[in-house]
Amino acid sequence: MTTICVDVMGSDKEPPVLLEGVAKALEKDSDLKVLLAGAADVVEPFAKDHDRASALATTEVISMSEHPTNAVRHKKDASIVRACGAVKAGEADGLFSAGSTGAVLTAATFGIGRIKGIKRPALTLATPSPTGSGTVFLDVGANADVKPEVIVQFAQMGRAYSEVVMGVEDPKVGLLCNGSEDTKGSMLAISYHEALANANCGFAGNAEGTDLLAGTFDVIVTDGFTGNVALKSIEGTAKFFLKTLKTSVANSKRSAMGAYLLSPTLKGLKSDLSGDDYGGAVLLGLKAPVVKGHGNTSSDAVCAGTLMCARAVRGNLCGKIAAACAEEA
Repeated sequence: MTTICVDVMGSDKEPPVLLEGVAKALEKDSDLKVLLAGAADVVEPFAKDHDRASALATTEVISMSEHPTNAVRHKKDASIVRACGAVKAGEADGLFSAGSTGAVLTAATFGIGRIKGIKRPALTLATPSPTGSGTVFLDVGANADVKPEVIVQFAQMGRAYSEVVMGVEDPKVGLLCNGSEDTKGSMLAISYHEALANANCGFAGNAEGTDLLAGTFDVIVTDGFTGNVALKSIEGTAKFFLKTLKTSVANSKRSAMGAYLLSPTLKGLKSDLSGDDYGGAVLLGLKAPVVKGHGNTSSDAVCAGTLMCARAVRGNLCGKIAAACAEEA
């Protein structure tokens, strides 16, 4: 069986929401086991009521407002720190957490460790697309500044993720830029383009912002600063669209009738934009799969993230990343 450690503390939601998601994951996957990291009075009762669940009782929590590095260094019994330790010790094969992004990145990088040869782990997200397969987008916030050789590794990691988790054969990679022409972009973007073009990483040219949700590329790479800005722009646009639609429905009977008829489609759109189908972002480049859920997560997202983490383990995602980067080296 595949064992995923789930950190049930530290998110914006109360632990019962995460436990509900874990219960859904156990119900959907009969070959899944979970190790729950959190307060004893939270994880132990759940473990007693579920055959394939066990408890990792902890006494500390790292909140969203704490400085990640300091908190990870000083709170040795924090749920995310102990969870990473459990993965490193072989007690679990992967990790899901909806806690502080900085704390998860720090604890996982130092607690689980990077794959040999990987210079920087990358926070990776699958965006929806009209084709249904989704686009793997990285880095979305782990590394603000990266060198060209790191962008190449991002491409290799993204391709491995696209193959294992998304089921895409021979994924096509694009570089996020302000134009499709090879000569477009800043000096840094041009250096990224040159490095990707000279590497064996499935590079197919520059991708524009409109390609992020178009399904034009299977993988789109950029630095963490640009990626995070682009991601927040998409999220902001989605919220504006849904809010405007809701206001329109409230002020017009005709719009309300139209919304009623379109409700199945709108619910599907909301699900695509929320990211619940994938459960969150994946930290690629570590020795084990780590899925970072939204702080304001839902039980469905926890379920999806836990199942996705298990799928990454079974598909040997980390091994494929290691092999791809070793070939390029």
